[in-house]
Amino acid sequence: MTAVHAASRTAGAGAGASGGSIAGSAATVAALAAEDHALAHNYKPLPVVVASADGAWLTDIDGRRYLDGLAAYSAVNFGHGNPRLLAAARDQLDRVTLTSRAFVNDRLGPFAERLTALAGMDMMLPMNTGAEAVESAIKVSRAWGYRVKGVPADRATIVVANGNFHGRTTTIVSFSDDPVARDDFGPFTPGFRSVPYGDAEALEAAMDDTVVAVLLEPIQGEAGVVIPPADYLAAVRAVCDRFGALFIADEIQSGLGRTGATFETTRVGVRPDLMTLGKALGGGIVPVSAVVGSASVLGVLRPGEHGSTFGGNPLAAAVGTEVVAILEEGTFQARAAAGEAVLRSALEPLVGNGVVGHRIAGLWAGIDIDPSLGSGRDVSLAMMERGVLVKDTHGSTIRFAPPLVVTDDEIQLAADALADAIRSLG
Repeated sequence: MTAVHAASRTAGAGAGASGGSIAGSAATVAALAAEDHALAHNYKPLPVVVASADGAWLTDIDGRRYLDGLAAYSAVNFGHGNPRLLAAARDQLDRVTLTSRAFVNDRLGPFAERLTALAGMDMMLPMNTGAEAVESAIKVSRAWGYRVKGVPADRATIVVANGNFHGRTTTIVSFSDDPVARDDFGPFTPGFRSVPYGDAEALEAAMDDTVVAVLLEPIQGEAGVVIPPADYLAAVRAVCDRFGALFIADEIQSGLGRTGATFETTRVGVRPDLMTLGKALGGGIVPVSAVVGSASVLGVLRPGEHGSTFGGNPLAAAVGTEVVAILEEGTFQARAAAGEAVLRSALEPLVGNGVVGHRIAGLWAGIDIDPSLGSGRDVSLAMMERGVLVKDTHGSTIRFAPPLVVTDDEIQLAADALADAIRSLG
């Protein structure tokens, strides 16, 4: 057992307010109680109270250190406290942070030019959160369908995939098939048609003249890092071309270095008409999202038809520009690509020994645990006790997506913690 794991085991027994086996100090217990009593219960976090972070590591209020195996759902791809991103933010904080789009600020134009060049696109529409980017792409594709394709008014259809996760707004949950996301939140927004993910023939069968766009994740993250067949995205592109529909790639989790490439669509040689970006675009410092695409599509928007008070603010643009500068160098993409082999090697001995399967893309893994051993949350709690923080999803699956600064030794440490957690549940 490593020193980190040993330190994590000395925290003390007792269940915290959010559930789990570590309560820790009085300060930890108080923080967990406040979480339980003063916040809406829309999350069920692990009972760890983070106070500081650096690189790939988190430290709780009692001084215990944990390897971060989630990276805030890939928002912290470049590591906690990345000095370049912090410097960009601090410099901008002393200048101007918000003007609204009613005026032009000196940071947004350069950010747009750098980001569109990185993506190989013509234009960008700045927003704040990933869900806002997806909502924006939906609005733009509908407007394009009516104004360019000629779809009759209010008949536009967008084809989506089963198992999708694009956010939690009321329009987006309208086409989710996850009952936790949908139940009791209707009535739902019409205009969506869902098909099996990874099945190009089913997609083609769902197409007709009312379809303005196909909206897909190149890899489904929330579903458990579900990777489609190698030729799927190219087939989607071809189907969209045959039916005169847009291909919208939701790269909010898969993009910006996570899979070993700047964008997963680029890695497989496919060019979408629109991409939604978020999470890592803000470097884990501020919410930054964007829709990037061709001028023939984003150009359909007219002044006043869409907007955001904070979207494109100078602070977000300054941080986003530095994120783009980091990605232009390719170091983090290369690290994710190299780390994939290490992660595969570390997980392979566990297959058949509590792990029933896994899917890996760069430094991103969905790991299926034998359900007879417990749920994904059970495994996450057991790994927390061993100094590694991960997130469960859908039953007995956990996700591993550390900051891309993680070392080979730290990847192995996480696999060792998983193996030990599985043994403790067996």
